[in-house]
Amino acid sequence: MHSKSLFFTAIALILSTVTASAQNMTVVSPDGKLKFDMTFDSGSGKIAYAITARGKQVILPSELGISGYYNNIESVEPVETRSIDTTWRPVYGERAVVRDCYNQSTVALKAKGRREKLNFIIRAYNEGIAFRYVYQGNGHVCIEKESTTFNVPENTVCWFAPYAQAVHTPMPVRNWPGEAERPLTLKLENGLYAALCEGEVVYYCRTKFFVEKGEQNIIRCKMYDNVEDFAPFATPWRLVMVAESATELLANNDIILNLNDPCQIEDTSWIKPGKIMRVTQLSTEAAKNVVDFAAERGLDYIHFDAGWYGPEASKTSDPRKPIGSLDIPEIVKYAKSKGIGVWLYVNQRALTNYLEDILPLYRSWGIAGIKFGFVHVGSYRWTSWLHKAVSRCAEFHLMVDIHDEYRPTGFSRTYPNLLTQEGVRGNEEFPDGVVNTTQPFTRFLAGAADGTICYFHRPELKPNLATSLNARYLKNTAVHQMALSVINYSPLQFLYWYDAPQNAQNEPELNFFDTLPTVWDDTRIISGQIGEQIAVARKKDGVWFVAAITNNDARTIRLDMDFLEPGKKYAATIYTDGGEKVKTRTHVAVTDKSVTSKTVLKFGLLPRGGVAMIVREK
Repeated sequence: MHSKSLFFTAIALILSTVTASAQNMTVVSPDGKLKFDMTFDSGSGKIAYAITARGKQVILPSELGISGYYNNIESVEPVETRSIDTTWRPVYGERAVVRDCYNQSTVALKAKGRREKLNFIIRAYNEGIAFRYVYQGNGHVCIEKESTTFNVPENTVCWFAPYAQAVHTPMPVRNWPGEAERPLTLKLENGLYAALCEGEVVYYCRTKFFVEKGEQNIIRCKMYDNVEDFAPFATPWRLVMVAESATELLANNDIILNLNDPCQIEDTSWIKPGKIMRVTQLSTEAAKNVVDFAAERGLDYIHFDAGWYGPEASKTSDPRKPIGSLDIPEIVKYAKSKGIGVWLYVNQRALTNYLEDILPLYRSWGIAGIKFGFVHVGSYRWTSWLHKAVSRCAEFHLMVDIHDEYRPTGFSRTYPNLLTQEGVRGNEEFPDGVVNTTQPFTRFLAGAADGTICYFHRPELKPNLATSLNARYLKNTAVHQMALSVINYSPLQFLYWYDAPQNAQNEPELNFFDTLPTVWDDTRIISGQIGEQIAVARKKDGVWFVAAITNNDARTIRLDMDFLEPGKKYAATIYTDGGEKVKTRTHVAVTDKSVTSKTVLKFGLLPRGGVAMIVREK
């Protein structure tokens, strides 16, 4: 791995100036475009900050402070400044190499009546500004409130979601109908985009955002509950991403991984991302049929969802004991003979009661991973428990997918056995084109999301759909659904959710799913507007997968192929919604075209439509 670290204190002191007399501080990003200004008012005992980008206001003067250190600051003293520029290689990701480049300053806050000082750390990246509070000493820490605010300019629009699987709704920063989830994406009147995010929420509680009744443009922090620990203790990172466009926000989402500790798993060879299909009928025979389908169609895993050990909400259901129709060891043995792994779902209730029993048991069975279900999220207790459980799974070589309301803050860098998580309005809810063109610029800023992609779940393909348990169905086009598997990053990518092997009839376009990777060497965000359209290109082992979707409106989309290497010729297999003239059940047209880096392709997308491509060098 090529890596370089720069610790030039002299340069850092220029870029991050601390004026002792005024006790104010400025930290500037390595490219000089982002600036964080902190001021101290000795009269009020408050500290405040502001963020600008190329002179444009991003965050107007806003308050800083946390329990024990608010309205009572006596002095601000410089501690350390440094500059870092390094690269690291993730176990897997959206790109093979991640750059970590920032200028950092640390100051100590002295508060009246308190012996220990509070360190305040600021990092200025080219992609955003991050800061955190660090309690010093070795005493008891009780954090009841964080007083950090984000005062945004007039006429800022935010994409509000009250919970992790909710629809994001654009609205002004006033009269919110509740608390907002993180990340919170913002569009400023000056043309800039920003996002308020969290990094490294591991042994802490969830923090959402709210606006006080009668206020506008002032976003405040709302902790789920108190946090109690012992110093030294660092809070999670508060992060303000800043970009010229919404696509740039998404392209820069590695910044959240950079705010987390490096990988703590010494041997990661057993961590294998891949494609996975759910077993919808809980019997050994049905499971073996899914294994056969998975092996035929290039999938990597099968998954047993809720019910395999009995009713998941029942206290008597035991995740050590499969129901009578399932012989899990036999299924694992059969799957292994076909090169397929097996995942098991376990509800939070059973995880709490049986975690230490099932980890060695599942390893003895040969289980590849556990999908945590209906996890408790938000509180300090359960957030801490959850991350400890992931680390315990790593000790038994078990991968993890966390479902329901959990949203990531970068822990997969530290424990990459956490492949993915839900916390998204996935295909279980049958989101429309507006939702699917919004979430890449909101939820996916935080990292991978398991969206349980559906494909055949339509009345024209399933005549008995109206009488099934899942009577709702897909309204997006077939190629829209194909494109989601590229646009929506998830190292563990569920395909054919709600489907069974018999629903597929060897449609020509299934080759796209057959060859689809789930982790990438490079990612380019070609174009996009929040809630309107998005186009993404991702590369693995020299092959590009390209995908674009529109919202609920028909749209002509332009794809510049300038991400390809100049001077080389490529062959593109293109998948489009062909309509009734394509005489297959799914009406997907498959065509071939020669392309180069100078090629510009235009496609007329149907409402809720899409286009997908596989591009290989000739």
